[in-house]
Amino acid sequence: MPQINVNGVKISYTDQGNGEDTIVFSHGLLWSHKMFGDQIEFLKARFRVIAYDHRGQGQSEVTGPFDMDTLTKDAAELIKALCDGPVHFAGLSMGGFIGMRLASRFPELIKSLILMGTSANPEPVENLPKYTTLNGIVKWFGILPPVASKVMKIMFAESWLSDSLNSEKIDFWKSELKANKRNVTGAVEGVIYRKGIENELFAINCPTMVIVGDEDVATIPLKSKFIQMSIPKSKLHRVLGAGHSSSIEKPKEINRLIGDWLIERS
Repeated sequence: MPQINVNGVKISYTDQGNGEDTIVFSHGLLWSHKMFGDQIEFLKARFRVIAYDHRGQGQSEVTGPFDMDTLTKDAAELIKALCDGPVHFAGLSMGGFIGMRLASRFPELIKSLILMGTSANPEPVENLPKYTTLNGIVKWFGILPPVASKVMKIMFAESWLSDSLNSEKIDFWKSELKANKRNVTGAVEGVIYRKGIENELFAINCPTMVIVGDEDVATIPLKSKFIQMSIPKSKLHRVLGAGHSSSIEKPKEINRLIGDWLIERS
């Protein structure tokens, strides 16, 4: 993968397709650009598609502790460096945290916003002890099989995990989880201790589509409904049988939603 130096860090990215409109994909915590593989293949025939790895994850450079504001600046500099004009920005979970901040603080960079399985709120207090303990284990030992199994139940719908037809995909994504290095804890801390941006949502003026899986236990559908009600004229879609990783679990439905969205705005 090529790399680009933005905001003082080397960011890995993929850049495919040659359409007039560009869509940038921003992944969730513990994953990489790979979680949008199906979307990239589907969209690149008609659009320019960029997907990147956040600092400290995937193939991008690892740095010290950082917060969502830092990742937002990374994304803004990436867009400025690679694109001549505003882009469609699609963020899942942590990528959505970034997308909302971008659209609010750098409106000139965002043509439209797609938010998947994300939240405008800080991490619920009741989750902090559990996630802090898990992060401590990862810091010392990496993502061991028992930890990976627990994380998989957070990342994917129970119905998807229990379907034997998905066994190969489940094995692949579990191996991707375990491939995370111990220094991924910096990214985890950035998510755990993020600040809420509820008061910024009303400033987002670009067309916005919110997507959530009806089985998402990490960012429950109510979080997406709050976003949709707070961003003027935004639209909400619930994806049946999807959990927190809808781009992986229900690729055809996500491709259809995003494809129709982009075509309407081309």
